[in-house]
Amino acid sequence: MASQTNNTDHTGNHLPGAEKMYHESPNANSANATTNGMNRQMTHEEHQTALAASRFGYGPLAHVNTGQSGRLPAFGGEFQPGLYKNVSERKFANPAPLGLSAFALTTFVLSLINMSTRGIAEPNIVVAIAFGYGGLVQLLAGMWEMAVGNTFGATALSSYGGFWLSFAVILTPGGFNIEQTYIEEQGITSFYDAFGLFLMGWFIFTTILLIATLRSTIAFFFLFFTLDLAFLLLGISYLQRDAAGDVNMPVHKAGGFFGLLAAFAAWYNALAGIADDSNSFFIIPVAHFPWSVKGREMRKEKSDRATV
Repeated sequence: MASQTNNTDHTGNHLPGAEKMYHESPNANSANATTNGMNRQMTHEEHQTALAASRFGYGPLAHVNTGQSGRLPAFGGEFQPGLYKNVSERKFANPAPLGLSAFALTTFVLSLINMSTRGIAEPNIVVAIAFGYGGLVQLLAGMWEMAVGNTFGATALSSYGGFWLSFAVILTPGGFNIEQTYIEEQGITSFYDAFGLFLMGWFIFTTILLIATLRSTIAFFFLFFTLDLAFLLLGISYLQRDAAGDVNMPVHKAGGFFGLLAAFAAWYNALAGIADDSNSFFIIPVAHFPWSVKGREMRKEKSDRATV
């Protein structure tokens, strides 16, 4: 009996018309896959892996190009929290992993300092990273998301690129003198209050983005959930100070911990957007929520198989 080809895209989404194209193929006994624009025969092991991946929402995965397909399910590696158009004909590379990596590294370093790792108390080293990588590079990635038509990715990456640039401006000694001006005119507590409000504003913005990921994947939601808690706790640590009037360090360290989780979640989603069978020995599970479009589709397929 002839084996069937993998009729799914890189996120496991079914490609309409794939069965027809397969059965009309003159070589139906061996699946024919298209990888990076080159035709090759898909082995039995690859076929089984592709089928298993599609059932559990793994991605990205090299896929058979069967022409126009339906909209793809949410995928953190593309920074898409909902259904989006097929990217097979996209002229630009996927900018999401670059933006996610820039965010992750900058957040990773700052979060470790917020947790007083190895006794480091001042975030001066973050200024350089925030200007160059977390700020400029992430902002550029956000603009490229605009070019590929991803409104969510453009909004999120550009905004957090702006966050890191503004954060670096606040902490830059010398030229801007923002912190020093507060201290000289109103005292250190006025700077703490202002910086706390600054962070609470980003907490509100992140909550808005978090709501948009409720029907996406667990990995994607986890990124914004932990980041949201990080902003909240860090803001509280500056607004609700200790008895001596200094930053509330237990709360501040808790914020750093959630920031660290957000950094690793960003790297995880970036890896999901980079790794495929052309450069990796494994694929990255993204775990769609049961109530998401992909989750409901998977439950329906499972139910259909059970009734057969």
